[in-house]
Amino acid sequence: MTALLFAAHISFSYSDAPTLHDIDFTLARGALRALLGPNGSGKTTLLKLLTGILQPTRGEIFFQDTNLKQMARREIAKRIALVPQEMNLQFGFTVEQMVMLGRTPHVSALSGASKQDHRVVQEMMVMTEISEMRERVVTELSGGEQQRVVIAMALAQEPQVLLLDEPTVHLDINHQIEILELLRKLNRERGLTVLATMHDLNLAALYFDDLVLLERGRVVAQGAPQTVLNAEQIREVFHANVMIQPHPTRENSPQVILVPGAD
Repeated sequence: MTALLFAAHISFSYSDAPTLHDIDFTLARGALRALLGPNGSGKTTLLKLLTGILQPTRGEIFFQDTNLKQMARREIAKRIALVPQEMNLQFGFTVEQMVMLGRTPHVSALSGASKQDHRVVQEMMVMTEISEMRERVVTELSGGEQQRVVIAMALAQEPQVLLLDEPTVHLDINHQIEILELLRKLNRERGLTVLATMHDLNLAALYFDDLVLLERGRVVAQGAPQTVLNAEQIREVFHANVMIQPHPTRENSPQVILVPGAD
């Protein structure tokens, strides 16, 4: 597969506290990948580096053959979209208005939104199944509905890469599955490259083809779920006693079972 994003020997520190250490990271075109790791392992920081929001203290990050440092923010936004873990949904904005904000990198300041911009917004609302709520105010929606709006807004950028920071963290189990099914559909049917940070190891194994495990700012494992999610490795990284069992209906999707009270 062709590499869309490539990070070479990147390190990053907040003040004097090192967060990421000498990481090489490649995101191939068409990948469906999850970033795993304990709190503070550097998952969110890595996403921000890959979008150019943060700059590495050492190393370089490239989109295809172009260094992110040489790209304007508008140009990056046309290629890479980020769905943050927390987003301030504007009071009084309708669903359609929020999704239109995703067209900002494409809209001319002089002429405003074009027919093409409106067409893309309609298409992304259909894709994320929020068309029927286009006139509703976003603050009145459920958590799962709001998450679909934010994803539609990111898709309206027409990116080649979609990055998501804990896309299911505040959702109930039904909405978690809906969002992950949507991401898998976007990847499979539209070829969208997807990278998401995840806390739930079992959901990551079920919905992502490839996993990357971070610990204290370093990559300690990456590959297929059955390679990354083994009991010894999880005990070392998360300090939790677990057993690994095969999923009853999904091949190659190991499930992590907590073993309470084990020494």
